[in-house]
Amino acid sequence: GGGEGTTGTLSDDLRRLGFELQRFKTGTPCRLNGRTIDFRQLSEQPGDADPVPFSYLTDSITDPQMPCWLTETNHEIHELIRANLHRAPMYSGQIQSTGPRYCPSIEDKVVRFADKTSHQIFLEPEGRHTHEFYCNGISTSLPRDVQDQMVRSIKGLEKAEIMRYGYAVEYDFAPPTQLFPTLETKLIPGLYFAGQINGTTGYEEAAGQGLLAGINAVLKIKGQEPLILDRSQAYLGVMVDDLVTKGVDEPYRMFTSRAEFRLLLRQDNADRRLTPIGERIGLASSERVRRHVDYEADLARGLAMLAKLRHQGPTLEEWLRRPEMTIESIRALSPDVAAMNFSPRVWEQLEIEVKYAGYIERQEKEVDRQIKTQAVRIPETFDFRAAPQLRAEAREKLSRVRPRDLGQASRISGITPADLAVLLMYIKEPQRLISE
Repeated sequence: GGGEGTTGTLSDDLRRLGFELQRFKTGTPCRLNGRTIDFRQLSEQPGDADPVPFSYLTDSITDPQMPCWLTETNHEIHELIRANLHRAPMYSGQIQSTGPRYCPSIEDKVVRFADKTSHQIFLEPEGRHTHEFYCNGISTSLPRDVQDQMVRSIKGLEKAEIMRYGYAVEYDFAPPTQLFPTLETKLIPGLYFAGQINGTTGYEEAAGQGLLAGINAVLKIKGQEPLILDRSQAYLGVMVDDLVTKGVDEPYRMFTSRAEFRLLLRQDNADRRLTPIGERIGLASSERVRRHVDYEADLARGLAMLAKLRHQGPTLEEWLRRPEMTIESIRALSPDVAAMNFSPRVWEQLEIEVKYAGYIERQEKEVDRQIKTQAVRIPETFDFRAAPQLRAEAREKLSRVRPRDLGQASRISGITPADLAVLLMYIKEPQRLISE
């Protein structure tokens, strides 16, 4: 106010408030006009014959699926790229930050995998109501004249028209160790960060954070307990815990391999894990809750029946555990089971539950065991710097992240089991802390 000129960007404002910012980079490929692509030279990549809907409220997808198309780079293109590397900002040193490991630019691929004579390119339609195609596999920061030459040298794209050229982006992000597990900033109460600003890459990653940050902002205004999903409850729980506990040294993508409890975190049971939480915080519609209750009731009936009915001695449940048996073969054995009017999803879930019961039970016990040891809360006012027996590195890292419990403390990189033992002693006997 007061007639001052504008002082720059959102990043400048965040820095002024005391936030640490760093930079990442990402690239994007060119977009082509589908009417100028020669599809006869490309190999078609059809979608799933029976696509699985994202939503549990969608019973099936009837829209015809649109195919993608496969082509590839070649030796001539690789030579062209090598000859022009000095003109790519990502390479010439103009842009120096870290890019996403799992979708490198075509410049990166040609340099890092110099022995490969070709790289795949997936041509993906941008939508039902546009002719634009996205060239997945050749994201680039090379100048337009090089992109023109490159595209025209690709099989099927000899006459292709570029509608939008590829380009590189360098952007600011705030290292996410500056956040509580609610995604609220430690520096400013009531300010939440979600999405690429936290150093993540990907649509689902961003959408998931937005959802959680929004939920927690509302819960805070209402004066209610925050929603913090556990690593054993949801991939969102794994992602947020990774971000706020470990931070990021490259754009973060959510992989199943980052979760310890993959047997519990499955796409077939996401509703069973999370709908009750959605209902508790008022975010699940009455239709969703009704469907979920019916689904759980069917499962309970099915499991009870399999446990009770026998065939030549063993129960149907024991039969189904055998590797060669499927839920279909059980329905063939038992008219009572065959008579049950269950949805395909219920039948599938019954088979999964029975076949994996032993493994799932073992993993659930492991979760319970970890929860007991890790659930020891660390008081919010706990002063790590006042714990003389903690190593200097541990004091510094624990003070920066300010973990809420021993479990989160154990996942901070560089924190050892010995540090945790010392920390536990101070939590149990706070009188040992040095007062300022």
